Amino acid sequence: MRRFFNSSLTRLALAAILATGSLTMRADEGMWLPYLLNRLTYTDMQAKGLQLTQEEVFSMNNSSLKDAIILFGRGCTGEIVSDQGLILTNHHCGYGSIQQVSKVGADFLTDGFWATSFKEEIPIDKLTVQFLDHIQVVTEEVLQGIKPDMTDEIRRQTLEDNKKRIVNRAIEKTTFNAVVKEFYSGNEFILFVYQTYRDVRLVGAPPSSIGKFGADTDNWMWPRHTGDFSMFRVYVDKDGKPAAYHPDNVPMRPKRFLTFNAGGVKKDDFAMIMGFPGSTDRYLTSWGVKLAINQSNPTVVDIRRQKLDVWSQDMAASDEVRIKYASKYAGVANYWKYFIGQTKGLKRLKVADKKTEIENRFAIWTKSNPELFAQYGQVREMFQQGYDELEKVNVIGIYTREAIRGTEILGFAAKAQKLLDNLSGKVKPELYMADPKNELLTELKATAEDHFKNYNRPTDQKLMAVMLQAYYNNVPQQQHPEWLTRAVKKYKGDYSRMAADIFNKSMFASQEKVIEFLRKPSAKAIAKDPAYVCVMAFLEQQSKYADQINAANQKINTARRLFVAGLRQMDKERIFYPDANQTMRLTYGTVQDYFPADAIHYEYFTTHRGILEKEDPTNWEFVVPAKLKELLLKKDFGPWGEGDVLKTCFLTTHDITGGNSGSPVLNGKGELIGLAFDGNWEAMSGDIAFEPELQRTINVDIRYVLFIIDKYAGAQRLISEMNIVR
Repeated sequence: MRRFFNSSLTRLALAAILATGSLTMRADEGMWLPYLLNRLTYTDMQAKGLQLTQEEVFSMNNSSLKDAIILFGRGCTGEIVSDQGLILTNHHCGYGSIQQVSKVGADFLTDGFWATSFKEEIPIDKLTVQFLDHIQVVTEEVLQGIKPDMTDEIRRQTLEDNKKRIVNRAIEKTTFNAVVKEFYSGNEFILFVYQTYRDVRLVGAPPSSIGKFGADTDNWMWPRHTGDFSMFRVYVDKDGKPAAYHPDNVPMRPKRFLTFNAGGVKKDDFAMIMGFPGSTDRYLTSWGVKLAINQSNPTVVDIRRQKLDVWSQDMAASDEVRIKYASKYAGVANYWKYFIGQTKGLKRLKVADKKTEIENRFAIWTKSNPELFAQYGQVREMFQQGYDELEKVNVIGIYTREAIRGTEILGFAAKAQKLLDNLSGKVKPELYMADPKNELLTELKATAEDHFKNYNRPTDQKLMAVMLQAYYNNVPQQQHPEWLTRAVKKYKGDYSRMAADIFNKSMFASQEKVIEFLRKPSAKAIAKDPAYVCVMAFLEQQSKYADQINAANQKINTARRLFVAGLRQMDKERIFYPDANQTMRLTYGTVQDYFPADAIHYEYFTTHRGILEKEDPTNWEFVVPAKLKELLLKKDFGPWGEGDVLKTCFLTTHDITGGNSGSPVLNGKGELIGLAFDGNWEAMSGDIAFEPELQRTINVDIRYVLFIIDKYAGAQRLISEMNIVR
């Protein structure tokens, strides 16, 4: 199929960067759309050390670096590193897949896994990878029919209808999938077309004592000594086409794969990262920052801390529970700590004050011209009104999502609502399914299988008691559902007894009972189920505030769209990059150290010595495998050492966020020198405010990766498959 490049992309390339605190462009800031590298940016990259042409970095019609970069799973980045479809990504990106195929007696999380042949590579159910095929700017078509006097609801629906038409046309008679993404807060739109591969297999992973060395304690911290990598492979059918798993499928022959460079890095070296960063909020206003600091972040942190405490107790007591909950725990813990760091960073760096400076300058600009004031004069007032309204109902939304739906039995029970509606005749079947009853029954059965595979009833029962009590104590009393008020009175504040009663009487606590129900389903059985009654009481209570929440968010979103449009008009000479939205981006910079605080200096690299210094056999986070310790003590580094040291991780000045995990760190020739896997604690506010003096990306050195594969795992078949230079 012909790939195409829309000339209107050049218009986007002239937009300008919104820097935090001022609107000047800062070195190394920016998550650039790689197909929009303008002359100034590309020249700066060359000056820092880039040796590739723009066409070699990104090309629509010819092989380029883009063809080796993949969207891995539901939100990470990976790269193709051999001519046989071998994938390299982070260990924490592959963690859920490794957990999925682990069990007591074959615990790949604890022991690691290395396939010795293609036949031993393990298929991972539902894991996909996506390659970007082509893009097209579709702003004009998406905005067709949009009028200034439209209501927000009609505007939204018109946009969605236009996007759906564009996507359907793009994928018609192809195997592609596509999405239209918005940029600059809804002022620009681009179509992204992908090829998705569904047969992805686990090839190799170090034990968690290497892949997660330091675990929660070291998460977001420097210095770091974590071998955060895992390996997978893409398989295709005999014709080289994407296909579901089949034993006769063969390794993919990619358009492009990356070369490893084991020559090492030094300070000031040029480096760039390509990947799929998930989400940033660089255009967030001072009102949004204050809401995050004062309400949203502390609320999420408190709920997640209680959840982690419940899970960790049971995980410590049982290997079976530990394996089942390992991936869930890691996901919750990661952003629990993130929000703690973000709040501290926003306060310490006075981000709200810096945002206010931009807003005040914007206000002065709007008053300079009657036409500007007519268009943008109400923006600040809209922001303030929207956030004031949102603050009143923000906590109930967070608790409903994190505490109520976050209790597994309640989240599962809520998924039966569509089946209940169908069985009770509340929804006309023809509106959404050909055979709705059977399709909904099949869907709920599949949901049950997934739910109970990694589930421990006693753990979830404890969690329910804790979450219900937290909701009662922290959500304003006038926002409590009547169900909760009655239940607290009935059980005299004994939340453990309350939870036990629900679990003892609910079919959603047992896979066997759910399957039995599905054989003879009835609306009455769902409607009277105590877990369903419980969760629906909370969801219906939140729905009472839906209009208020929607009105507040619509006001904020409209103000943001106008604000960003105004900023671009106000500073026409500056270069804007859009917020991250899980589309391919390029960020570039250099290898650098940093000074996190007065009289403190952090070197730009770590070595094997730090692993031995951190070792603590009594703490699972810092256990060092015996074989690794022996290799390190003997300094048996093979060809991957540097003199008498083995370098483990290094720092760069890149601008990344969640979704960049697993992204390749590339030198000026486009060769792989490391894997990005974390940001640093001192710049945790980076998704909202980039701080060039503090913000660093933490990368695992590719030589440490190769050392683990070669010397620790003895996986020479993988080493021989890769193209390695120095």
